[in-house]
Amino acid sequence: MLRTVSLWRAARWPGAARRMVSTAAPEVEVARLSGADAGIVALGLSRPRAKNALSRSVVAQLHQALVDIRADSSARAVVLHSRVPGVFCAGADLKERATMAPAEVDAFLGSMRAVFTDLERLPLPTIAALDGAALGGGLELALCCDLRVAGPGAVLGLPETSLAIIPGAGGTQRLTRLIGPSRTKALVFTARRLSAPAAHAMGVVTDAVADAAPDAAYHRALAWAREIVPNGPLAVRMAKRAIDHAGAVDPTTGLDIENLCYARLIPTQDRLEGLRAFKEKRPP
Repeated sequence: MLRTVSLWRAARWPGAARRMVSTAAPEVEVARLSGADAGIVALGLSRPRAKNALSRSVVAQLHQALVDIRADSSARAVVLHSRVPGVFCAGADLKERATMAPAEVDAFLGSMRAVFTDLERLPLPTIAALDGAALGGGLELALCCDLRVAGPGAVLGLPETSLAIIPGAGGTQRLTRLIGPSRTKALVFTARRLSAPAAHAMGVVTDAVADAAPDAAYHRALAWAREIVPNGPLAVRMAKRAIDHAGAVDPTTGLDIENLCYARLIPTQDRLEGLRAFKEKRPP
């Protein structure tokens, strides 16, 4: 079972465009799963007419959704997915972009980068379910998640150079950290598109699903989340923090950060319960 909460708030936030675009239907939907899946939050993109293209309103709604999830102490894992069949996210809304003055484009890119960073820094694990195309900004969005699962119909790529631009929402940086500079250059220079198996072989996605059933990647992402949720929530958050610093600092500093994260768990009730459960041979 799930309970869906629609989000659309036009409040201002740092980096936002000056003019918000209202919408009749929510384009970002938050569903807090219940029962055996309690603790999993499904974050769904729902803009069918534009293939979930990233507009001002989508970016603003995504920002507010992340603010609410960060404040939700019951959230243990987030699955980012599409509620539009056949596509995850087609990238930036180029029709809307064509109406913007250069200064507006710069402001919009700033707000989008800020939201993507918010997603990347969310303290709990995030999993992107790619059922369909994830191109340009769509792939950049998925790269902000900790794990990525691609369905059989997924097509991934950063085609910006074919439009005489470059990825502008962190794609050059996050993809390089993920698969290295040589492979990133090959994908960006050629604007090549990858199938799910090719993306998995290259390391762009964590998992690739061969099952052709509808929403196959979403259901596999839920399976990943179900493995995460039973584990100590504070431990998972500290593990994410330590791992995220590993590629940004030298090894000695990285070990110091790991030690600090470990030390924060020693006095917690979570750790003591884990020890009791192990001794008593029961689930914590």
